[in-house]
Amino acid sequence: MKLINIGFGNIVSGDRVVAIVSPESAPIKRIVQDARDKGLLIDASCGRRTRAVIITDSDHIILSAIQTETIAGRASVKEDIAETKDDGEIENEE
Repeated sequence: MKLINIGFGNIVSGDRVVAIVSPESAPIKRIVQDARDKGLLIDASCGRRTRAVIITDSDHIILSAIQTETIAGRASVKEDIAETKDDGEIENEE
């Protein structure tokens, strides 16, 4: 299971993330409002301006004050480290 730091001590399961999007567009604002109405919104921005909206496979919407590119970079770094470890384990077994 990979975990992604989304800022201010908040962590999300990378396996559950479907998309990381900018909150600026009208459709995303609608998605956030719908999630708020349904009780599926998680505000992890700690009162700061929302800079990223994380959509999960369970229809939960997570707000973060960290830029989308930063979160995506953190997610890809975790994947690279996991792939490197997997490759190393395979080489050691042979």
